This record gives sequence, C-alpha cells and structure tokens, in this order.
Amino acid sequence: MQRELLFKVLVIGDLGVGKTSIIKRYVHHIFSQHYRATIGVDFALKVLQWGHNIVIRLQLWDIAGQERYGNMTRVYYREAVGALVVFDITRASTFDAVLKWKDDLDSKVTLNHGRPIPAVLLANKADQATCQQPKLDAFCRENGFIGWFGTSAKDNTNIEEATRFLVEHILNNEESPLTEREPPSLVLSGYANATKQHLNCSSCSK
Repeated sequence: MQRELLFKVLVIGDLGVGKTSIIKRYVHHIFSQHYRATIGVDFALKVLQWGHNIVIRLQLWDIAGQERYGNMTRVYYREAVGALVVFDITRASTFDAVLKWKDDLDSKVTLNHGRPIPAVLLANKADQATCQQPKLDAFCRENGFIGWFGTSAKDNTNIEEATRFLVEHILNNEESPLTEREPPSLVLSGYANATKQHLNCSSCSK
C-alpha cells in the first residue's frame, strides 16, 4: 500500500540571495536571471517517489527576504517541518543575516517537545565563488544546522542533493508531524525511484 506524506518546507534568507531561482530550478527545471522579488510568500509543490511505497509532497514556501522584519513570519512558519536557509556567497551581508533568520525560525516554530526543525544552509551562487568549507562546517556545528551545500540555481548544482538531505532528516525525525493528505489534482513536478543519499556536513560542498 502506498503512503503519501505532505511536508511543509520553508525557504528563507535575505532579499536577492536566489530563493526563488532555487525553487524554480528544483520544481520547474528552469532558470532566469530576471525574477521579480517575492512579496510576502509564494508556494511551489514538488512530488518525490521515495522508495517503492512512499510519495512525498513537498510544499515549498518561498518567504520574501524582507519578511524577517515583519510580524507575519510566525504565520508563514506554522506547521513547517524543515527549512532551507539561503545566503549569497558573493555578498557577505547575506551570510551575516543567516543567524538572524535561524533565530527567528527557532523562536517561532518547533517540533514536538520544543526541538528545532531541521535546517540546511545553502551557500548559493557557488558558480561565482569558492565555498570556504572548513568555515561553514564549523558554522553548521555551532549554530544548529544539520549540514550545508554550495548551490547554484544557474548551474543546477546540489539543489536536489540538499533537498533530499533535508527530507531524509525529516523522515528520520520520528516525532515530527507526518501528515497524510489526499493527492492534489495538479502535480507540478516529480521524479521517480530516487535513491537516498547519506551526506554529512563535511561532505556537502562540491
């Protein structure tokens, strides 16, 4: 019997770091350098066939970069079970903001017993610079990220890997809220029979 799970995953980070580009590449397999800035929140759906009997529907919430300064993030974050926190590797200020986003996230949404939801750090626009792996390894360990990936929406680098890494942690979180839903009438994207990948923080960058 096939089981269907719905996971709400947040994609957060400062304005212009490439959140929308990452989601468009992941869900629709397209890239453009001319996306308009997200206002408020946008949504996308990705369908994963996980093994032989589990279908995972990822509801990706693209949170506008300026929303951390408002009061709506508590509403947007509600019932999320994982997050991708994005910064632009070519703009130091966006990395400086990562902990503010993580603190905002941890203060407004938790799993059962108050545990933080799993969060993966994405060093985006990696096609334009070289990731500093030792620095980010330590940063992940010290600040509660489960791992990090150097990503590029332009080159389609590590986006699927990062998302699968996050989903694997969500599934392994036995007490995270797994919610079954009827399949939606419209499936935006999907791929079948993907293989689980076991990665850790020290091997996320390529």
